[in-house]
Amino acid sequence: MLIAGIDEAGRGCLAGPVVAAAVILPQSYELPGLNDSKACSAKTRDMLAPLIRQCALAWGLGVVWPARIDAINILQATFEAMSRAVRCLWCSPAQLLIDGNKTLPREVLTLHWGKTHSANLPVQRSIIGGDASEPAISAASILAKTYRDTLMIHMEKRWPGYGFGIHKGYGTEDHYQALRRLGPCPQHRLTFRGVLPEKPVAQQASLL
Repeated sequence: MLIAGIDEAGRGCLAGPVVAAAVILPQSYELPGLNDSKACSAKTRDMLAPLIRQCALAWGLGVVWPARIDAINILQATFEAMSRAVRCLWCSPAQLLIDGNKTLPREVLTLHWGKTHSANLPVQRSIIGGDASEPAISAASILAKTYRDTLMIHMEKRWPGYGFGIHKGYGTEDHYQALRRLGPCPQHRLTFRGVLPEKPVAQQASLL
């Protein structure tokens, strides 16, 4: 039975896309140091990513950009990115293992699944902490993270001054300071708190 591990990167960022990856690993593989991307150093992730792509039976990436995130909210955008990643798999998994506590909504997965897969929808199982306990999810975590980090480094060249290449779009103090100084760029998620200036709360006139 083919099993695909699924994870995302960039869900909590203020800028840049949310990226998801789906990976089907063979029964036997050699990936020393494979673990949750957050537990790996950047050097280890960069070493593992090409090895994962080489040994995987199939892998795919799904990307959802800020305008879409603002339109449908980050949770729905994450579901969409994950479903797009599954759609890119050249073979059809019988089961999806998804990091976290939620599975993909049937209607979202169906929309993307039917574009490349003709079999029935796969069984889904969500696993809290799956990026550390399930190798296929760990592999997906690393592919999503390394791909997204590379995108953000390129964005630093296109939109300098925000530090995208350093913080990768997360809400660091330097990032907030850059937003106050420069305002948001087209890669910022305008619905996320702290991206746009806070509107002053109108003072209610006291009744005399």
